[in-house]
Amino acid sequence: MRGSVDGLGSSAPIGMTLPAVFADDDLAQRFVGGLDDVLAPILAVLDNLDSYFNPRLAPVDFTRWLAGWVGAETDGSEPEDRLRDAVAAAAFLHRVRGTSRGLSEAVRLVFGVAPEITESGGASWDARPLGPVPGERRPRLHVHLRLPDPTGADEHRLDSLVAAARPAHMPYTVQVTAAERTPER
Repeated sequence: MRGSVDGLGSSAPIGMTLPAVFADDDLAQRFVGGLDDVLAPILAVLDNLDSYFNPRLAPVDFTRWLAGWVGAETDGSEPEDRLRDAVAAAAFLHRVRGTSRGLSEAVRLVFGVAPEITESGGASWDARPLGPVPGERRPRLHVHLRLPDPTGADEHRLDSLVAAARPAHMPYTVQVTAAERTPER
């Protein structure tokens, strides 16, 4: 939550804008000095407003609020770098929502690992009319994620993420397994 900051000077002190008759008046200068202390954080935010809407520069609490504002796929438990990545990628993810690429990128942003996605769809082109229809007759989507140390919460999070990012008509299944560890040499 934003609030007052001790020692933060105002970028536009009110005392300097008072008429000359109040320039040497100690009471008037102290009174508007108190107003400067209250207004300084507001002016500092307004002076740097563009930085607040840049997820790489904004304070973490504001970035969490911004995640909800832009519809980023976050649950509040992700580390700061993943939160900032999710907010930065939100517009792109909305543009590719419902595609295999969009689903893969959404899962990668949340878990840090690209999933294996198999689906029944397809697209093709043929110069002759009434060519074969690509894909399978029944729609299906399966998302398999390999994590170093999977938990039941990971499968639940993946399930809710896929439910939100998949095409609405597509039945789906999810699977989370342990990633194979390679021996160190």
